[in-house]
Amino acid sequence: MEFSWEREAALIEAVLWLEADPLDEAVLARIAGLSKDAAAEALRKLEERYSQADSGVELSRIGGGVMIAPKKEYWETLKERYGKKNESRLSKAALETLSIIAYSQPITRSEIEAIRGVQADTMIRLLLDKHLIRETGKKEAPGRPVLYGTTREFLQFFRLESIADLPKLHERERERFELSERE
Repeated sequence: MEFSWEREAALIEAVLWLEADPLDEAVLARIAGLSKDAAAEALRKLEERYSQADSGVELSRIGGGVMIAPKKEYWETLKERYGKKNESRLSKAALETLSIIAYSQPITRSEIEAIRGVQADTMIRLLLDKHLIRETGKKEAPGRPVLYGTTREFLQFFRLESIADLPKLHERERERFELSERE
């Protein structure tokens, strides 16, 4: 089958519609049977098409992958019906714990507790169960405590391409996430 840029873009678009999770460009190219360059060009064409005012979707880059998602400007209207349902909503305590991990990773349970001022075992278990955080290793300290960091699912849940896309903290907020005894 001979391809043109339009047909390649249409093929890539079809693959993205069928996939529920973000795909990196190499995997996308392999699934579509295209070269990496052809897949990259097809994605560029799709981004161009989706940037038009009459499109309600965009290519969203999340955790090194790409997926088709509603434009951010429409998401507030749509998320109640199409977003994460009630079982995926996080409590204030879970969000606080997750924020500490996201901004301070890698971080240990005791460091999280020192910042929050309360025990974190339940919240850590909940966030692990939801695959929003994971064990990233062990700290080189007595007892070798477990270090926690965020996951690709965290990026997808918050529609971030990378951890660098987290909102910047103001000075006062940044101080809250720091521990004087952390090395």
